[in-house]
Amino acid sequence: MAEEEKAPAREVITEYAQAHFRYFRTADGTVYAQKNGHPVARPIRSQGTTGSHRQELLVGLFADGLGVFNGTALKEALDLIEALAMSEKVQPVHIRVAPGFDGATWLDLGRNDGKSVRIHPAGWDILTPDPREVCWRRTQLTGELPLPAKDTDGKGIDLLMRLCNFANAQTESLVIAWLIGCLGPSVPVPAPFLTGPQGAGKSTGARMLLRIIEGMSSDLRRAPKDEENLIAAVAAGWVTALDNLSHLGPDLSDLMCCIVTGAETIKRALFTDGDVVRSRYRKPLLLTGIDVGVIRPDLAERLLPLRLERPRVRRTEAELWAEFEDILPIILGSVLDLTAKVRAAQAEIPTDLRMADFAHLCAQLDAATGLGALNAYRAALDDLNDDVIEGDLLAQTVLKHAAGNEPGLEVRMTSAEWLHAITQLYTGEDCRPLPKGWPTTGKVFSDRLKRLQPTLAARGVLVDWGRTNAARYIEMTRPAVPPPDQQEAAF
Repeated sequence: MAEEEKAPAREVITEYAQAHFRYFRTADGTVYAQKNGHPVARPIRSQGTTGSHRQELLVGLFADGLGVFNGTALKEALDLIEALAMSEKVQPVHIRVAPGFDGATWLDLGRNDGKSVRIHPAGWDILTPDPREVCWRRTQLTGELPLPAKDTDGKGIDLLMRLCNFANAQTESLVIAWLIGCLGPSVPVPAPFLTGPQGAGKSTGARMLLRIIEGMSSDLRRAPKDEENLIAAVAAGWVTALDNLSHLGPDLSDLMCCIVTGAETIKRALFTDGDVVRSRYRKPLLLTGIDVGVIRPDLAERLLPLRLERPRVRRTEAELWAEFEDILPIILGSVLDLTAKVRAAQAEIPTDLRMADFAHLCAQLDAATGLGALNAYRAALDDLNDDVIEGDLLAQTVLKHAAGNEPGLEVRMTSAEWLHAITQLYTGEDCRPLPKGWPTTGKVFSDRLKRLQPTLAARGVLVDWGRTNAARYIEMTRPAVPPPDQQEAAF
């Protein structure tokens, strides 16, 4: 094509694009295109063949009778549009859940017409959001949700619990709290860990919880073998569900902690020497497994154990999922009803729990329904502390040492002295061999103790660090138990 013919093609594409699409950039500099009046935004540099901006631009030009354009003209037009968009106002894009105006939040139903759910304290409505209020980003992991049913009177919650095999009402209250938490874009929620005997329906229950938020096309997946693949999966969806975990190594455990409470990953941009790509993530996680071995203390504070029991009556997969798909609009409607009710409820914020936002949500749920979710959450965390202690011989030995001290007595020693004392207590008179991973230096002992500090405090052993003019020390105290009348006054 001659040079004089390329310039008009460039201009035709640019004029058409600016007339039919709104272009803006996000905080990381990525430029998105949003069709006028439609809330879905697509990155203009996407090279995908399904739903990319290049594709919708080519289809629009052809459908409006402007012709078919080659790749060179399209690239030159998009280069100019991208450069112009860099001076536009910054606006974020969201996957599945987004904050809105006036304290409302939005839930993307994944529909082609852009209809979404606006949740506010007075209720919820099905609307098409103003593109300047909410920009949805869609990926291959964004499934379609049905239009939720109105005026369900809580029927959907009962239908869901009838299909699942949760062990008791306390577990069911935590399930409800987690589902409500998943509809809040700014509330970090602990990762439910569905556990129970073989055949308890852990994977089936996890799929149901996942599909309430992500649609019927979503499914569980195995844990990726490396950090980069897991981060890519987390960034492309809202809820990430990992099935049949049998081991949580240190790297995977640390990464899960970051996913639950939020972190950022930076890597070099492709085909560049100095540019970088930032990936921020704080997404809900969902896990299943019978036994994952030793749980690290920092991950235990971010987990939500949900126990299931084996059902007495078995059903076929086809029958079960056909029923679930039929009642999904009712389930989703009931969850939305309860979400609006809970957000309008007033409750004090518990200040003694790590996941304070989720604890506050449980308190609001209790104020709205009286389900006892906060007490159930405290009990669940207490069980996890037991799991941490049972899997850590150092924690067991420290507790044994503290039990032999007088309540209220402050014991101070250097880290090396503490290591010697705890090691001697573990080996005993028979000098049994030390287990693999036992601290070998005072510094390693001190670092391990810092990880165990919240777990030990939950069992009445307070650990603190300090220094004198001579050296640093570690202080352990087992506070005296207050009289019964003072305990009652504390509550």
